Amino acid sequence: MTSSLALGLVSTKRARIAKLAKQMPGTAIRSLSHHMDLEWMREAYSRTRKSGAVGVDGRTADAFAEHLDDNLRSLLEQAKSGSYRAPPVRRVHIPKGDGGSETRPIGVPTFGDKVLQRAVAMLLEPIYEEDFYDFSYGFRRGRSAHDALEALDKGLWRMGGGWVIDMDVQRFFDSMDHGELRGLVRQRVVDGVVTRLIGKWLCAGVLQEGRVHRPSAGSPQGGVISPVFANVYLHHVLDQWWAETVVPRLRGRAFLVRYADDAVLVFSDKRDAERVHAVLPKRFARFGLTVHPEKTRLVPFRRPRRDGSGPRPGSFDFLGFTHYWARSRRGRWVPKRKTASKRFSRSLRAVNQEMRRARHASIQEQSRILGQKLRGFYGYYGIRGNSRSLSAFLHEARARWKKWLSRRSHKAWVTWEAFDRMVRRYPLPHPRMRKQQLRLAKL
Repeated sequence: MTSSLALGLVSTKRARIAKLAKQMPGTAIRSLSHHMDLEWMREAYSRTRKSGAVGVDGRTADAFAEHLDDNLRSLLEQAKSGSYRAPPVRRVHIPKGDGGSETRPIGVPTFGDKVLQRAVAMLLEPIYEEDFYDFSYGFRRGRSAHDALEALDKGLWRMGGGWVIDMDVQRFFDSMDHGELRGLVRQRVVDGVVTRLIGKWLCAGVLQEGRVHRPSAGSPQGGVISPVFANVYLHHVLDQWWAETVVPRLRGRAFLVRYADDAVLVFSDKRDAERVHAVLPKRFARFGLTVHPEKTRLVPFRRPRRDGSGPRPGSFDFLGFTHYWARSRRGRWVPKRKTASKRFSRSLRAVNQEMRRARHASIQEQSRILGQKLRGFYGYYGIRGNSRSLSAFLHEARARWKKWLSRRSHKAWVTWEAFDRMVRRYPLPHPRMRKQQLRLAKL
C-alpha cells in the first residue's frame, strides 16, 4: 500500500473519531484501540523524529527501521494484549541556557516507546480537539506560538489594555498528579488498551545514575504523549474553569490566551483581576500544582493618557516577547512587542558559542553557520514593531564573529574596515519580517 493511501486511511479514521467525540460531548468513549492497525503504526512511525538520542535500550531509529513492519507488529501486539512493558526514561541534564550553572532534566524514551506513544496520541488528539477552547494554542496542530501572540495582540487592541495576570506554573511537567490525570482522561476515554498504556507510561520511571526512580507525579519526560497530557490537564484545571466558572461572574470584559503552561489573563476591571489573582493559587493547588508566587504578577497595562500624564503602565513577557505601551509614528499610544531581554541574551550566547566552536573553519563555512542562526532568530522574532531588536541582534552577532576571527591570528581582522570588506564578500542575511506578519501589516 502506498504511503499516500495509508495516510488517507489514517486521516479517515481520525475524522471518524473526531465526529464521534463531537456527537458525544462529555461522554467517555469506550472503543478506540481497534483503529490501531499496521497502517496506523506506520503513520505513527513516520511522525516520530528519527534524530533523537537513544533510550535505555541503546536502539537507534535506523536499527528500528531495519525490520520496520516486524517491529511495528510486535509493538501493536504487545499493546493490545497487555504484555507491553514501558521502559524507563533515560534522564540527561542540559544547561538551562540562562548563563548560569543550573541544568534542566530531559527525558529520553526508547525509539519504540516513542512510536507507540505517538500512535496513542493520534487516537487522543481528535477527541480533545473537539473539547479544547479556541484560546488554547500550545501543542496543537495548526496553532503556533505566533498565533497565540496575534490573539493576545488583537485582544489588547480591542480592550485598550487593562489589568494583566502574567501566570507562571512552577515545575508544571514534573507536578501533574498521576491520579488526577488518570481521572481526567477517563472522563473522555475508557478504552482498556489506551488507559492501560497510559498507566504504564506514568509508572515507567526515570533511569538516572543506574537507578530507576518512580515519581508519583509528572508526565513521561521527553515522551510525545506528554504534550497531550499537559493540554488535557490544563484544559480542566484552567481553561474549563475559566470559561464556565470565572467569566460568567466577571463585572467587565476579559480574555485568556494559553500556550502550553504559559498563560496570560487580561481584564478590563481591576477588581475582577484582583479576585482571580487571589483565587488562582487555590485552584491550581487542588490539582497538585503551584502557581509561582514571585513570577505570577498582576500588571497594570491600561492605555496611557493622551498627554502622557498619570501612572505609567507596566510590561510583561509572553512567549519570548516583552509587551509594553509606546507611541506610534502618529503619536498614538499602542501596544507593542519586542524581544524579551532574557531571550535576546540567550540567543546571543548561542551565537557566541557556535562561532567559538567554528573559529578555525573557513570564512565561507562560518558565514553559513552564522547565517543559519540569524535566519532562525528572524524567523521567530521577525514580527512588526520589533525591527530594532533584529537590527541589534545582527550588530551584536557580527561583533561576536569578529571577536573570534581576531583570535585566529594576531594580525587578522583587527579593524572593522577589514572585517566589513570580508562581510561584503561573504554577506550575512539582513533582518526580515515573517511573511505572515507582512500580510497582516497590509490589511
